[in-house]
Amino acid sequence: MLGNLFEQRSSAFQTLFAAGALTDRPSLSGVRVTEDTSLRLSAVYASVRLIADTIATLPLDQYIRREGQRVPFRPQDRWVTRPSLTLSRTTFWQQVMISLLLDGNAFVVLGRDAAGRIVDLQVLNPTKVTVLANRGGYQMAGGETFGIGDVLHVTEMLLPGSDRGTSRIEQAKESLGLGLALQEFASTFFGNGAFPSVVIEVPGAPTLEQRQEMQAAWENSHRGTRRAHKPAILMNGAKVEPLSVNPQDSQLVEQRRYATEEICRLFRIPPFMLGVTTGGMSFASVEQQMLFFAEHTIRPYAEMLESAFSTLLVDEASFIRFNLNALARADLSTRTDAYSKALLAGYMSVNDVRRLEDMRDVDSGGLYRVPLQNIPLTDTPVVTAAQKAQAAAAFIASGYTPASVAEFLDLPLQHTGLASVQLQQDGEA
Repeated sequence: MLGNLFEQRSSAFQTLFAAGALTDRPSLSGVRVTEDTSLRLSAVYASVRLIADTIATLPLDQYIRREGQRVPFRPQDRWVTRPSLTLSRTTFWQQVMISLLLDGNAFVVLGRDAAGRIVDLQVLNPTKVTVLANRGGYQMAGGETFGIGDVLHVTEMLLPGSDRGTSRIEQAKESLGLGLALQEFASTFFGNGAFPSVVIEVPGAPTLEQRQEMQAAWENSHRGTRRAHKPAILMNGAKVEPLSVNPQDSQLVEQRRYATEEICRLFRIPPFMLGVTTGGMSFASVEQQMLFFAEHTIRPYAEMLESAFSTLLVDEASFIRFNLNALARADLSTRTDAYSKALLAGYMSVNDVRRLEDMRDVDSGGLYRVPLQNIPLTDTPVVTAAQKAQAAAAFIASGYTPASVAEFLDLPLQHTGLASVQLQQDGEA
């Protein structure tokens, strides 16, 4: 569809997403919906900013697996920490996510140095890009072309047999059109004052000029929220009949709330994050919805970007990974309680905890402790031997032979064969 548009016309893209270029046919509500006009809906704008900002600010690092363990890869590829030479790291990832969220596609031009290493990544305006037949490359609206190896093409939802991702804005045109229509109606409703539509009855048959003067005088005196309640002075038997509809009677408020909830479903965002708090809300329910947002909204995008951009790394065995733990960072009291349990259970060390809190390592802080005994793992054999010795002493003192006790407790140490001092004293007596 986009390719045919570029073949049939040359459009001037003066806005972020070429207002009207993708969908010339307006929605059934009569409002034209494009990637650009959809951002005029506060719920769409907030949803895009929320997801894009969350992804863009997540910690990102390069890793490699050695002996089944994930370890940091050093030195990193340069673009991992600075993907663009002209944009900050957060702005670059914001542009990638905005392209995916609105158009369903992200086209990233790969800038390489003389050695072929990637040193610069630039995000293209997706509405200006045509995917050439048989994936032979990419063509810009101005005619510039890129080879298949010069552009990284990331898609959000790719239908079978398609060469472009599906735009959620195009697919949800009618829902978004309704939201835009409601927004325009509400703006007009309140812009025209408390009585947005009235009929002024005057006796006789005034001329066209008189009617226009009367209408202009009424609008100048009463149009707008600041002049809506000014008293009206009518002369010559004129009467005013209000025809306005109360916002509650027309269910305007409920319709706009429903439109916002539709957008929440479209972007998979918990309603409370866009200010929709219908029904009872508790701290527990908010916490669960935050976990839902991290698991079902952010994680799929993070893994999508990790899979796509890891193909750009010089070492094919390495990969990039967003740290989603930053989303679940709880308050200090909750964190310290979790750390204490982890230390006692033995699956975290003191230095592991300090790194999570952005603190420097301490000497011997990398030792792991045994549960319940709270000792370093290196001391475990000594403690075990001491406990076996105590058990052996108890058995021998009870009359068991040293050899049988040593065999039973699997003690490799040799025994003198003499009874304990207490037994010797008893025998002598």
